[in-house]
Amino acid sequence: MTTATATTTPNQATIGTAVRAWIDGWIVSRGTSDPIGRPWGWTIDVGQATHVSRHVLPAPAEADVRALVAATSAPGTWLKLFAEDDTVRPWLTEGWQFDQPGYLMTIPLTAERPEVPAGYTLTAWTRGGVTRVLIRTTQGHFAARGQIAPTGPTAVADQIETAPTHQRRGLGSLVMRTLQNTAYEAGARTGILVGTPEGRSLYSALGWETRSPMASLYFNPPEKPTEG
Repeated sequence: MTTATATTTPNQATIGTAVRAWIDGWIVSRGTSDPIGRPWGWTIDVGQATHVSRHVLPAPAEADVRALVAATSAPGTWLKLFAEDDTVRPWLTEGWQFDQPGYLMTIPLTAERPEVPAGYTLTAWTRGGVTRVLIRTTQGHFAARGQIAPTGPTAVADQIETAPTHQRRGLGSLVMRTLQNTAYEAGARTGILVGTPEGRSLYSALGWETRSPMASLYFNPPEKPTEG
């Protein structure tokens, strides 16, 4: 099994299609607003105090990013730019902070039959188009989780997590393979996700291919001093 993490270089139209498929599943997974089409991509209302909305640019151009940055005054506005951090860094102004980078990844889905290791139980349920998987110890302690949202031919895996004390026991693989099988049985044939640098190693080992880096930023302007 390979653990290589090389990024493939499909054309920009392919990246745009994959990004839109990721958005379609992500908004179902997170229960956000529908995306609003823009000349440069999409805007999504997320509705959280620290994540009010996000702008997603599959092919970020300097002029578009600079215009968005200049027009932003609301804290909790995020940018998801499918490019390297160092590419977009010169286009930013004060107040923009980098989150950890992401990686757009895909995999052809197939039928999976993963086994639950001794000492753990697996529970899965589907609600609102989202399937969630929960792994606990036989004593009921949280061990790992994840969810997936199939939207036709594609399905988006999201919020994959393994408790630190239960890592390196194959539970992340169990979650992913269970979710992939659920999506396959629902008719999806391509899995899509945006992974963290840490998660990328797991996904690559399971056969996921990296399609594009993603710079993730949020607006958190410095507080202005109050007049005494």
